[in-house]
Amino acid sequence: MWFIYALVSTISWGAADLFYKKGADAEDKYSHLKTSAIVGIVMGAHAIFTMFANNIDYDPINLLIYLPVSLCYILSMTIGYLGLRYLMLSISSPIQNSSGAIVTILCLIFLDQMLDLPSAAGVILICGGIFVLGILEKKKMETEIREEDRKYQVGFKAFFLPIAYCIIDALGTFFDAYYLDDYRTTPLRGVTERTFEDVANISYELTFLLAAIFIFIYIKIIKKQRFGFIEHKNRMVAALFETGGQAAYVYAMSGTGVVAAPMIASYSIVSLILSRIFLKEKLTGQQYAAVAVVMTGIFLLGLAEALAE
Repeated sequence: MWFIYALVSTISWGAADLFYKKGADAEDKYSHLKTSAIVGIVMGAHAIFTMFANNIDYDPINLLIYLPVSLCYILSMTIGYLGLRYLMLSISSPIQNSSGAIVTILCLIFLDQMLDLPSAAGVILICGGIFVLGILEKKKMETEIREEDRKYQVGFKAFFLPIAYCIIDALGTFFDAYYLDDYRTTPLRGVTERTFEDVANISYELTFLLAAIFIFIYIKIIKKQRFGFIEHKNRMVAALFETGGQAAYVYAMSGTGVVAAPMIASYSIVSLILSRIFLKEKLTGQQYAAVAVVMTGIFLLGLAEALAE
């Protein structure tokens, strides 16, 4: 089942990227913080719903236990939102999501997770395809982006943002693979095989809710900036996709982080295709070839799971 969960997460986060970009405001220096606050509110609501719907007796100490994972994700996402103010989605997304390759290496070294031949081939194709996309987009960035287009303005600091996202997100995903490797060995308290993944996700989403409250106070009260949720419809839609993807993600990562991480990281492919359709960001033949390579890798991972069953 991990493959289905990973696929849902991949598609959801790819769609979320599109709406994040549509909602990004290069003129608002608090745009990335507002996006984080909106995502945190939606995720917090989902966490509360999950606790009541699934009758989970949640131990608040798990907020602290899971904090290293939560902080990595929240920080990386906020950095990613900041980058979307300046970089084309088709540039930032592939670079950010190269983190899957880093996670695979860390899982193989430190968690003793293994790969069968089809899975290994799939991981190599996915990571290779995303890496090639990053190179192609960097070349395209240097030759095609107009200096007068401020929304897609590129400088060293702007290009560094998705790289920072990649590193921090990889650390968070690796920690997640450790926490979600087995419910019997996880540091999380009071979990069972049934509640294992939900407790991890609730911990993350409640932490994001707390961050959202602090951000709202900072923007609205301290900085006295206008901030209403209704006026940010694109970001609200993005937050819904983000939350749906996160709910599926914890199940995909449970015990299978070594293969799930690079597949989920390939949501940049969904972002790339959607940005071509809806944002009119142009793709080249080489980019389509790289997309095909990644899709082949995803097919091999699905085949590997089918053979395992």
